[in-house]
Amino acid sequence: MVAKRRIFAGQQLRNLRAARNLRQAEMADRLDISVSYLSQLENDDRPLSNALLERLAREFPLDWQDVGADSTEKRLVALREATADPLFSEPLPPEQLARIAEQQPAIAERFIALHEAYRRTGQRLEMVDEALAADNASGTRLPWEEVRDWFHFANNYVDPIDRAAERLAERLRGRTLSPTAEALEQQLASGFSVSVRYEDGRGLREYDAQMGHLVIDPAQPPETRRFQLAHQLAALALKEEIAGVVEGATLRSAAARQLLFIGLCNYAASAIVMPYRAFRDEARRLRHDIDRLAHVFGTSFEQTCQRLSTLQRADARGVPFYFCKVDMAGNITKRHSATRLQFARFGGACPLWIVHEAVAIPDRILVQLAETPDGVLYVSMAKGLVKPSGSFDRPPRRYAVALGCEAAHADEFVYADGLDLATPHRVERIGVSCRLCPRGDCDQRAFPPSDRAILVDPDQRGVVPYRIA
Repeated sequence: MVAKRRIFAGQQLRNLRAARNLRQAEMADRLDISVSYLSQLENDDRPLSNALLERLAREFPLDWQDVGADSTEKRLVALREATADPLFSEPLPPEQLARIAEQQPAIAERFIALHEAYRRTGQRLEMVDEALAADNASGTRLPWEEVRDWFHFANNYVDPIDRAAERLAERLRGRTLSPTAEALEQQLASGFSVSVRYEDGRGLREYDAQMGHLVIDPAQPPETRRFQLAHQLAALALKEEIAGVVEGATLRSAAARQLLFIGLCNYAASAIVMPYRAFRDEARRLRHDIDRLAHVFGTSFEQTCQRLSTLQRADARGVPFYFCKVDMAGNITKRHSATRLQFARFGGACPLWIVHEAVAIPDRILVQLAETPDGVLYVSMAKGLVKPSGSFDRPPRRYAVALGCEAAHADEFVYADGLDLATPHRVERIGVSCRLCPRGDCDQRAFPPSDRAILVDPDQRGVVPYRIA
């Protein structure tokens, strides 16, 4: 029989309360305990119970993760997340989960791995289903689709490149949180004998490896020019790390491997200008306020949103976000989700999603509380953007970006502050796409789901001329 462990965490509780700027009474109320009990816990006079560990993990998921829990606590967190899947009728009691995590570690870890495999298999089946229903009747993935799916199944986090980029940024950033454009230029010159010129070229960035010349279009905004510098530095300074990842990827074509190399250079550039730990800590301090974060790191709104969706380092996870970029026609040109919400590979996204309204209203942030068919609530933020071309001859690019998280993380997301999370009728009921959405009463449905039969009655007509069986 395994002896019951006694967990004392007084200092961690005090640090957590101080970080959240909570008084003892407020903290006790969040945990549903008395102030005197909290005081005893903070002074290590009493250990944490399993029920209280459960409440701490539920109320402060990211903070409690950072406490530095041992392998049993980490296993318990993963087991709790897996058993909370809407697939199951109801989650297991905290005490039972704690016993399983501590007394049956092998079974717990196998269950966690099995659930992750189930989730990934479901995503792949959705991809196959959509491919069969799309115009691309052969189902053959194009090179850019291969690369997009590679990043998706890597959870949009590439550890060796992210850490290498963070080390490089540490050497270059000086007193700022991230390297300046001048520091990047100096490193290109001193480390790789690359000279930088700002003049009209044939694109946003053009590099002559033989001559060591890098030409950047000066019409780009400052944050974009800085990103182009970081991209070129990553391609040279982290060439071996990036090539190693590309070699290990199972891609079928040379074009896909080349696209992956470019994509990983962009990923590394993002990690250079927004180093992981500095960016994660500042994001949490600012409650993921995109404009404030962009100001601190000198990045664009889009760059900042996309970086937030990559903060999935095992020992320092950020809030699980989804991110996407949608053009004026409703095409999803960039997408990633660290949440349970997954994007459709073919066809448009759900028309009820706030991002479609945002694309028509530039420079205005819209917020939405939405529920997916599995019953999970999401807080979504979307903003329409206009990227200038620098010339009258070329129209500016208009698009919108969206960032969202599950409502369980609403305390960490400043955009949730004005939402009423407790009122069901204020929730927008969305889906992934019409081809996959099971909702039979949606007024915005464009076509029936691909896996359901339809019933047609010539004598009855609703919003659509059929009912879903």
